[in-house]
Amino acid sequence: MTAPLPEKIQTAVVTGGARGFGAEAVRALHRAGFRVIISDLDAEAGAALASELDLAGETAVTATLDVTRPGDFQSVLDKTIDRWGSVEVLVNNAARTAVQPVLEIDPADFNAILSTNAGGTFAGSQIFGRHFKARGYGRIINLASLAGQNGGTATGAHYAASKGAILTLTKIFARDLAPFGVTCNAIAPGPMDTPMVRSVITPEKMAGALAGIPVGHLGDPVFVAQLVALLAGPTAGFVNGACWDVNGGIYMR
Repeated sequence: MTAPLPEKIQTAVVTGGARGFGAEAVRALHRAGFRVIISDLDAEAGAALASELDLAGETAVTATLDVTRPGDFQSVLDKTIDRWGSVEVLVNNAARTAVQPVLEIDPADFNAILSTNAGGTFAGSQIFGRHFKARGYGRIINLASLAGQNGGTATGAHYAASKGAILTLTKIFARDLAPFGVTCNAIAPGPMDTPMVRSVITPEKMAGALAGIPVGHLGDPVFVAQLVALLAGPTAGFVNGACWDVNGGIYMR
């Protein structure tokens, strides 16, 4: 089993990295010294973030990625290897959310959310996991959610089910890849102060939502992004198959 030398610059791919929490994760990884691949369908937003981080384009670059297309993951991996020789970190962040009563969800919509959120996490972890296994080192960080633990209260059943599936996939990849120097962990945030959360918790619902959070406020996405960077580092090798709860005390176990 081999691991990258500490002085080697490592490369991290972040799905859905152009906006929202994904952009915060990209910034945190870049601050921590990683090269970052900002993979997203929004090329314009990705390019703006890459320019913000590194105008020279040496340590922050973009890639077009649709997580429902496994071939896109392979393409990003191949292009990154061609340029830098390897990838060390995958952050499965891209997700869709929807709010609907369970009895009103069209099965096609249910399957579409599962395909993006859980299916994208599976495809990315499988394709990058093969590369990590061959190299004897890798870090996979999956963005789960409080909704996947408590069944969801402000989101739809399709979103909650997809995040629950991500928690299970985290354990499976963690178990199967651990002997090869690869770890897989999940982070399950509660409601964070992000555009996605504010699109679900509208202003008229905010007071009620905050009343249900023991600490009384939304989570800080910058802190959660720092946790991503921590789990992505070489020193996090003994953390595996874990779910890191960041929910203000809404869900305790």
